[in-house]
Amino acid sequence: MVLSAAGLPVSGAGEIAPTLSQCISMALKVNPDVRSASARLEAARAAIQEVSSAYYPQLGLSGSWTRTDNPPQAFFMSLNQRRASLQNDFNNPDAIENARGSIVAQWRVYDSGRREADRQVAKMGSQAADYTLDTVRNELVYQVTKAYFSILQARDFVAIQAAAIKSITESLRIAGERNKAGGAMKTDVLNLEVTLSQSHEDLIRARNGVQLAVAVLNTAMGRDWVKMSDVSALSYASESDATATNLQNTVESHPEWRAMEARIKMAEAMTTRARRDYLPVVNAFGSVDWDSEPFSGPERSYIAGAAVEMNLFDGFRNRAGLARATAGWVAAQADADKLKNMLILDLTQSRLNEQEARARMEVTQKSLASAEEALRIIQERYKQGAADISELMTAQVGLTATRSRQVAARYDGFVAKANVARAAGLLGNQYPEDGSQKSE
Repeated sequence: MVLSAAGLPVSGAGEIAPTLSQCISMALKVNPDVRSASARLEAARAAIQEVSSAYYPQLGLSGSWTRTDNPPQAFFMSLNQRRASLQNDFNNPDAIENARGSIVAQWRVYDSGRREADRQVAKMGSQAADYTLDTVRNELVYQVTKAYFSILQARDFVAIQAAAIKSITESLRIAGERNKAGGAMKTDVLNLEVTLSQSHEDLIRARNGVQLAVAVLNTAMGRDWVKMSDVSALSYASESDATATNLQNTVESHPEWRAMEARIKMAEAMTTRARRDYLPVVNAFGSVDWDSEPFSGPERSYIAGAAVEMNLFDGFRNRAGLARATAGWVAAQADADKLKNMLILDLTQSRLNEQEARARMEVTQKSLASAEEALRIIQERYKQGAADISELMTAQVGLTATRSRQVAARYDGFVAKANVARAAGLLGNQYPEDGSQKSE
């Protein structure tokens, strides 16, 4: 394995480090949250088909074999077989066997709108599950984007600490030469050695931060796909536009809000369904039966009819069910009001954070050039004995801190931009079901 100048492993020859788009695509395919939400969506769609089956007639086949000497059952078996005789002793019949085959049909002709209410409940549940999947995808794209840029930020922090060590090492060399020549005190060397040791500690923490960032990204994706050897080759030059989109949308287009709207309609449909329980239903039914002694010619018979059912009193069960459904509807509306306020706040905060990151980037970009020039001047002055060690150390620490703030502001800006798109509910829309990025 080859190490970079900052001490990070470099991808081997021929290896291509994954891009942000590829990481997102992988996450949308294998992340357990996406797979779970997709399965719930499939279940919700199946529920629509399940309740729609109530519109169709139900057909069934049955078969049975019976042997008995029970007087009434024996009589009716022989009657169904068309061989009953008044000369038989009804009270002491011989044992009789009967083989029966039946085709049974049932069909609900009218149910006062219960089936349609059930279908609406299932349909709204499917829509809610669909938008919930979009919500999961939207959040996942943001988390992967954030984790990806966290790796790049941690990698740049390593480079900053490595550069600081190089600069302090050079200053230590100069201080040692001046000390030998009598132009600097031994304390200058000692202070720089302490500073160098602290910089090495900071470098260790920075490298650990890279490893942690890689672990976070792999966890977000749901698979250990990005390796430490990929870190040095990760790029962001073309990735900063990965979240570019029209952010004029309001929270009404957010998938989480759309899911809540579907839940409200579902609760309304459940209330309608509860009211239908007070109304009558009409069922048609029929069957064709074949009865015979085993291995003899069967005799056919049929029955057909219709039945009207209406619940007059059920111990107030329907009333309690209606009250429960109505309360659920009211609660869903209250949850929707709360969610809307939270989404508006989230969008507002994300836009303010993006503005802040952009302003920080402008400020740190200007201060970085000043810090670099200040260190250069003080290093030259220290070589000539015109500056003391405290000035040199202050300038070195100031430059390292400015570089760190500039890197943090840069990647915070990338993440903040993605966060605005997430808060608007638009990140997941950039990737179709197969996970590949849509072209702008």
